[in-house]
Amino acid sequence: MAEYKSPNSEQEFDKNFTQLKPFMNSTEAYYESSRCLYCYDAPCITACPTGIDIPKFIRQINAKNSIGAAKTIYESNVLGYSCGKVCPTEVLCEGACVYNLQDVPPIEIGRLQTYATGQAIKEDKSFFTRKAPNNKKVAVIGAGPAGIAAACELYLEGFIVDVFEAKSNPSGLVVYGVAPYKITNDEALNEMEYLAKHYELNITYNKPIQTKEDIANLEKNYEAIFLGIGLGETSTLGIPGENIENCVGAVEFVEMLRMQHHNLKVPKKVVVLGGGNTAMDAASECARMGAEDVTLAYRRSKDAMGAYHFEYDLAKGVGVKGLFNASPIEIIGNGTIKAVKFIKTEEKDGKLTNIAGSEFTIECDWVIKATGQSKQVTFLSLIDGLNLDNKGRILVNEGFQTTNSKYYASGDNVSGGQEVVNAVANGKIAAKTISSNLI
Repeated sequence: MAEYKSPNSEQEFDKNFTQLKPFMNSTEAYYESSRCLYCYDAPCITACPTGIDIPKFIRQINAKNSIGAAKTIYESNVLGYSCGKVCPTEVLCEGACVYNLQDVPPIEIGRLQTYATGQAIKEDKSFFTRKAPNNKKVAVIGAGPAGIAAACELYLEGFIVDVFEAKSNPSGLVVYGVAPYKITNDEALNEMEYLAKHYELNITYNKPIQTKEDIANLEKNYEAIFLGIGLGETSTLGIPGENIENCVGAVEFVEMLRMQHHNLKVPKKVVVLGGGNTAMDAASECARMGAEDVTLAYRRSKDAMGAYHFEYDLAKGVGVKGLFNASPIEIIGNGTIKAVKFIKTEEKDGKLTNIAGSEFTIECDWVIKATGQSKQVTFLSLIDGLNLDNKGRILVNEGFQTTNSKYYASGDNVSGGQEVVNAVANGKIAAKTISSNLI
């Protein structure tokens, strides 16, 4: 029996995807902020990729100065609200909280962060003053976390910034690739609307940059170009039956879910292939969409999974079953999927090997591949002098300038896949490098 019923309305969808970090009221924020010890060495700051002064903003909340707290947050992280919701705080700031050493629940830093920034967004507060315009133009390709962070910082430095986004909405993974129980579409887009107003963001949507001519035009009209294009489609497995209907990539599935909500129908039996955080999200989402039998299959052991432990626990908590040391070798079906054939695996001398004669099948209606994303190699090859590593990631220096001096880049197209907060931090560094190089 499924833990959740298939949602047939927006109200039912919202109930199934209740927020993991619900918005605090003022009383909750006051009492939670009272717990902070304001550590002199503040390990929570060190654990935050954007270096937010966490004790300071918590102290400001406790002094009933939530707008001041929001300013402290936005000084370091321009996507402060979204990151408070989607960051894996359990392993970052909250994971570093000294209360963990005493078996006491850590301060709910993420929820306090969204409380403060949410107040600023609601009251439409403006915090920063732009430097005098320098009349230099920068193009930003991609309105994801890295691109938005770079664009906002460049605006404050006095640049004219134009952002080109291939899709119809901003925020990249925050809107298209994060599980709905972490942040709602409205929350993500509200913060983007707030930033677009106060940073005067000029974003052109449905404008993919994809040809040599497009690139030549940008190079002609802009002093610098920032690449925040992220990653591509889900990587292929290279096994028979992969192209059968109802075999979809996890990234594509999450995007469909974020855009269609209750209008997306998930069948009864689903197999999710992979052991990363995206696999956990996809499996949990299928269960919350009413699937009766969701199996999360990973070719290695449970301990070898790349996913955070709390993400796996979250999936198990909604009825997802784990299957380990099972490698898919064929997707079976005739027009539509009927089953997945696996072979058992074991690790010998540090190498994963198949166990001969151990094949077995699991019946299912859907297969979701959470097997990593392809790099944007084809597009990047159009840019002269832009070097990539052997995994297709853009090579940059410590200031996130590429081997083509006109181009800068950060985010997943450089890292290969990190958290939203890392993209924000590195986008800001890239913008500062652009500013120091051009002014």
